[in-house]
Order: sequence, then structure tokens, then C-alpha cells
Amino acid sequence: MEAVEINAGAWYLRALRDDDRLSDVPALTLLGIDDPAGYVRDTDAAWADESSLTWAICVPTTGELAALIGVDRDGTFRGLSRDGFGDALSAAADPAARCATALLDVTPAPLTVGVPNRT
Repeated sequence: MEAVEINAGAWYLRALRDDDRLSDVPALTLLGIDDPAGYVRDTDAAWADESSLTWAICVPTTGELAALIGVDRDGTFRGLSRDGFGDALSAAADPAARCATALLDVTPAPLTVGVPNRT
């Protein structure tokens, strides 16, 4: 499936990006993700094969990645925020869970701290 964008009040959820217009690679590096460009490719592939849905939680005016959130097909629900952006992750939890329930027909487990789309 194609990635679904979500308006979560003060935050905007979108697919991860690494292209000539916008790159999440620097923010993913700040989150401690090894091979951030590869991670973006992995999350795109997971959307396509419907095995996991991962969103960048962004500042709406700039598109800057503040946090990540995602749900795997088995209901694993993880998120991770950059320093100072814990409120973004909290605000995105309910809308992301509802969307994952509708798209994957899964009930997400309680949100835990961790990198989405990783075992």
C-alpha cells in the first residue's frame, strides 16, 4: 500500500523521506539509527508489502522529523523521539494506532520506546 499521511493536531505524520527535496537522514542519525538511508528504504518496503507502517512525526511548518512511530503486522507498537519532542510522540500515538488498526486489521500493543520496523 501507499503510505498514509495523518494530521495529529499540532503534528503531522508522513512516510520517511530521503530525496532531493527532503531528507530525514540527519534526524534519524540523531535518533541513533545505523544506516539511516537504508532505514528509509526498509520502511518504504514495509509499507509496500504491508508488514509494518512507520511514520515520521513532523513539525507541520517545516516537515522536520521530531519523532518516529510505527506498528508491525503483529501489533508491535514502537516510537522514539528526539530530545525535546516527547510531546510529539505522545500526540501521535492514538492517531497512529487507529490508522494501523484500520489498515493492517491489527490491535496495536501498548506503545513502547524503540525504533519502529526493527526486530
